[in-house]
Amino acid sequence: MIFDFLGDKNKAVIAMCHIGALPGAPLYDSDGGMDKLIEDAASDIQKLQAGGVDAIMFGNENDRPYLLKGTPESIAAMTAVVTACKPVLKVPFGVNYLWDPDASVSIAVATQASFVREIFTGVFASDMGVWAPDCATPARKRRNLGRRDLKMLFNINAEFAHSLDQRPIELRARSAVFSSLADAILVSGPITGQPAQASDLRKVAEAVGELVPVFANTGVNIDNVRDVMSIASGCVIGTHFKVDGDTWNPVDGDRVKRFMDVVNSVR
Repeated sequence: MIFDFLGDKNKAVIAMCHIGALPGAPLYDSDGGMDKLIEDAASDIQKLQAGGVDAIMFGNENDRPYLLKGTPESIAAMTAVVTACKPVLKVPFGVNYLWDPDASVSIAVATQASFVREIFTGVFASDMGVWAPDCATPARKRRNLGRRDLKMLFNINAEFAHSLDQRPIELRARSAVFSSLADAILVSGPITGQPAQASDLRKVAEAVGELVPVFANTGVNIDNVRDVMSIASGCVIGTHFKVDGDTWNPVDGDRVKRFMDVVNSVR
């Protein structure tokens, strides 16, 4: 069993629901407004569920350039979108507010999500500037708000960034489990849609795989998923499920079904 909320699912697939740009972001569609954000998210959810994914994660990937500290209007808007979409959800869900761990936990608690994903540990030189997340505050918030069951998925090597911590990735992963109580470790490529190095994924799985689940976090596709699943407990997938494999397009239901057929053959 990977997580309680997934039941007996093995080699789990967590699919991304990329919400459109939220109010206040440069790409926000003020003409479509909140109604369009909800409509588009619900449409993607229905296609993902019809294709057979195991869980869905809401993310604000369209809020470029990204913030390291969420704004009240965007946190409120993301909470509203997730809440409005809950009636169509048939699978467990999580949230990830890029790149604010405290906001992610706040939204998860407000919407009764099962998990959050974030950069919780480390120090990075990034497109957003020097990035030094605070793990202790969201971990304490989870406890103080009565959600000790909320799983915190640690993305151990940030996208759009380079780690200033020169320890090997497997040591950073083991340290995050030991010192910061990670419920899972996620291994990413350098940017959204690009795969993690197989050697990094394997090193992390060998270091912590007996302690917590290890997921491939970016760049998983129908051509490499068999290899990924031979190492990892599961994967997070967004770009490959989109029309033409473009991160910013809507979900393509046929791509989801073909991918899940392969996953089901290796479970």
